[in-house]
Amino acid sequence: MAISQSIRRMLVRSAGAAAVIIAACSTAPAAHAGAVYPIPEQDGFYFAPGNLAAAAPGDVLNSRIVPAHQFPGATVWQLLFRSTDSQGGPIAAVTTLISPGPGARPLVSYQPFVNSLGVQCAPSHTLFNGGVKEAAAFPLMLARGWAISVPDHLGPSSAYGAARLGGQITLDGVRAVKRFAPAGLADGPVGLAGYSGGAMSTGFAAALAPSYAPELPIVGVAQGGVPVNPGKIAIQAGDTPQALFGLGFAVGVGLQREYPAQLPLDQALTPAGFALRDRIANSCVDDIISAGANHRIGEMFNPGMENDPALVATFHENALEIAPELIRAPLYQWHGGSDQVPLDLALNTAGRYCAAGTPVQFDIIPGADHLGAILPGSINAFGYLGDRFAGLPAPSNCR
Repeated sequence: MAISQSIRRMLVRSAGAAAVIIAACSTAPAAHAGAVYPIPEQDGFYFAPGNLAAAAPGDVLNSRIVPAHQFPGATVWQLLFRSTDSQGGPIAAVTTLISPGPGARPLVSYQPFVNSLGVQCAPSHTLFNGGVKEAAAFPLMLARGWAISVPDHLGPSSAYGAARLGGQITLDGVRAVKRFAPAGLADGPVGLAGYSGGAMSTGFAAALAPSYAPELPIVGVAQGGVPVNPGKIAIQAGDTPQALFGLGFAVGVGLQREYPAQLPLDQALTPAGFALRDRIANSCVDDIISAGANHRIGEMFNPGMENDPALVATFHENALEIAPELIRAPLYQWHGGSDQVPLDLALNTAGRYCAAGTPVQFDIIPGADHLGAILPGSINAFGYLGDRFAGLPAPSNCR
């Protein structure tokens, strides 16, 4: 699977990328008060209907066929559906469904790593302009006869970092696909998959499924390079210049969009911080990386409220390592032996699932960094999901 140089830059040293998200202070200029949201979506297909609250999570609100795409022989739809935000309110979200044909067949919900703040960066747009690099592997799944759901898992405000929200959107996207009669997918089994930032939403979808969407027949989960606790990674990185500082800064911006009361980021920023926030508020990943390259926490934030209980609670709510919900479906997880995302945190989190009785197959790719682990782990992941769809017993190397 080809990976562009820009994505290579995005993935390396990812632990340091999150370093910005832990700083805050006590006062800020009133002119900067409140979260900064992206330029609204201009395509009316994405607009929520006025009676959104009357719909159930996963109900299809609108649909359309994508006539031109890069998946020969497949039919591609986009579905607007009702989901739920982190405060329990109704939102409209979108998933792109790619199917090799109608009728019952396995469905994989694949969550790409998006890492962006502009709504134009969402998979429903970037699947068709080369922005979703993982799409190069989708023909392998289609060749197996599987359908693929690719949700815009950052939500309608591109709330990068809000992984719990991403899990809910993922599950409601699967519900929508199963309720969409033209696809004929109501009766097939479901697998969840994703890598890195996409694995955060994948992991939360799997963990939330027993309570949020217990009716879904999720038979297997595959996730790799998972940043299970971005806040802890940030603390470990410290106040040093980071090549991917912009990505960590963007996590703070995205989380404030989803938790505007709990995470008053505007109270923390220096003038340079306000300038960077405004610079990247509508950006995709390449621009975010460029704008934030080699900056550090002390430039953009005043010290102060990093131990504020509300701030800490917000990050904890979106950290798989300490989430009270546990993955119960059979799990394949992989990680590079030299990954910049801490391996020990991923292993400890998988250990929680093992202790709860979940069959976990955890593979460490020897010598692989965050980038290098993608391909070998993905090949294993597709084989793993294929075995689950076939009804074979799930392997486990839990200790």
